[in-house]
Amino acid sequence: MSARLRNPGEPLDLDRVRAIRVNKSAAERRAATIGTRRTVKKQWQAAWLLRALTVIDLTTLSGDDTPGNVRRLCAKARHPLRPDLEDALGVTSLHPTVAAVCVYHAMVPTAVAALEGSGIPVAAVSTGFPAGLSPFQQRVEEIGASVQAGAREIDVVITRAHVLTGQWEKLYDEVRAFRAACGEAHLKVILATGELATLTNVARASWVAMQAGADFIKTSTGKESVNATLPVSLAMVRQIREYKARTGFSVGYKPAGGIRTAKQALEFLMLMNEELGREWLEPTLFRFGASSLLTDLERQLEMFVTGRYAAAHHHPMP
Repeated sequence: MSARLRNPGEPLDLDRVRAIRVNKSAAERRAATIGTRRTVKKQWQAAWLLRALTVIDLTTLSGDDTPGNVRRLCAKARHPLRPDLEDALGVTSLHPTVAAVCVYHAMVPTAVAALEGSGIPVAAVSTGFPAGLSPFQQRVEEIGASVQAGAREIDVVITRAHVLTGQWEKLYDEVRAFRAACGEAHLKVILATGELATLTNVARASWVAMQAGADFIKTSTGKESVNATLPVSLAMVRQIREYKARTGFSVGYKPAGGIRTAKQALEFLMLMNEELGREWLEPTLFRFGASSLLTDLERQLEMFVTGRYAAAHHHPMP
């Protein structure tokens, strides 16, 4: 991330939290209009697809991860587009890369070594990911260990029960402790929105996480049955907009889980542009948590360049 002024957080305002309400039907109606009111074609679409590529947190979070497949993922992160596509799109000198590589703590040293000199940060999932139910002190220490190993971004999971039972002080204190443990590393707070029951809960948890000092708020671990959706995103980004208006600090947004196609990626980018503006189309304030998305972005860009689709196996992920 760049050296933009980080969100320092502020004291918890329980009255503000409890006053938040989200009308589910209205959110769903608004979300349904994303991508239907306007379309982007030809070179404009290619530009949006390139933008999507540069905001991906390229992710592998599997139980069978090995140093070999993490190194291959990092090689892909360094060179997400084939040289012939870069040349045809006129971006060879820009050499676009993904925004970060996201791995489990055990793979942080491998990823840091593989990305050395690239400028691409390593993000580590932490705090007992994905359930977040390990002992609190252990979760805090896990953050410190990942930072010590070279992670520059930490994706943490919250205790969902704090949200479901309305224990906002406990949620605030938890995220505040995670932020302190991160030090200079940037903190992305995963809300696991598919497990929070209501959009009002999602919006309230978003606000508390930002007041506690989150640099980013993130939808999902990718392990829930429901992950990133447009209505959930709308509820979250409108809290980001309100927080910026109230405090002057910009907080980033990361939808994660289930975003696999270029069409989906364009819808999320349009949502950000319409609700928050151009500033939130940069990797400093927007990320996709994804693995297979890059494959479809490459296929669509090849279609733009050559006029035909290549089979998906021509764009294999590591």
